[in-house]
Amino acid sequence: MTSLLGDAAGRLLTAATSLALLAVIFAPLERVFRGRRRFARRPALGLDLAFFFWQHVLWTGAVATGLAAAAARLDPTLAPLRAPLSAVPLWGQAVIAWVLGDLLLYGGHRLQHRVDWLWRFHRLHHTAEEVDWLAAFREHPLDGLYTRALVNLPAILMGFSLSTIAGLIAFRGLWAVFIHANVKLPVGPLKYLMGAPSLHRWHHDRERGGRVNFANLMPFWDVVFGTYYEPAEQPEAFGAEGPTPRRYWAALLEPLGLRLDRESKPQRAPEGAEPESEMG
Repeated sequence: MTSLLGDAAGRLLTAATSLALLAVIFAPLERVFRGRRRFARRPALGLDLAFFFWQHVLWTGAVATGLAAAAARLDPTLAPLRAPLSAVPLWGQAVIAWVLGDLLLYGGHRLQHRVDWLWRFHRLHHTAEEVDWLAAFREHPLDGLYTRALVNLPAILMGFSLSTIAGLIAFRGLWAVFIHANVKLPVGPLKYLMGAPSLHRWHHDRERGGRVNFANLMPFWDVVFGTYYEPAEQPEAFGAEGPTPRRYWAALLEPLGLRLDRESKPQRAPEGAEPESEMG
């Protein structure tokens, strides 16, 4: 029991440290390079903090353990099939795994918006009324398992080490935080190879309902498949239609059909938003 309590306390400390570091990095960026005027009071701050801490304390480790177990089970079966890749330099294998993983994630993301049972879990991510670096963590754990399995599948099939896969998961996580940040940072001629927060905000636009900009890392896929969207203006409102849970466990239970009506509230109407002043 003492060991379990110590482990939990250590994870909480690690989560708190990670939160502080991310805040030190992204809070100033969002003020200096602000992409969109914010609410005077950020909606559902407590809920998104709960998502952050539970993801770090429990779900990230569980997903990594599951992927490691799957990789270990597949390894003996796939070993003979990896022989042709041995002639490819390691950096080349990494590029192949990266590009294929990003393509799978693009396709899987589009399915999340088209297949009802996938959307039930993914919708939770789209209920955020403010899209910023903290909103990146509003994610159902089963939705997170789905996306991490897709993006890391090529690396697993190609036999990358577990430490390398863990590194990919960490980098992808940081990138997800960046593309949700409320910043406007032009990337110039690399804009089709590097996702930008301004693009992802349109994916969260309430009016379009997630019909554009599905790519995570490489907007190139959106260009190829006709879902790229980059207007000059900013979205007017974020969120998903219908009531949204206001407590953490209610949010996790709702996609499973265990909705607690008293735990839900309607999304804030766009015209009811109170943006910060330009001096804020």
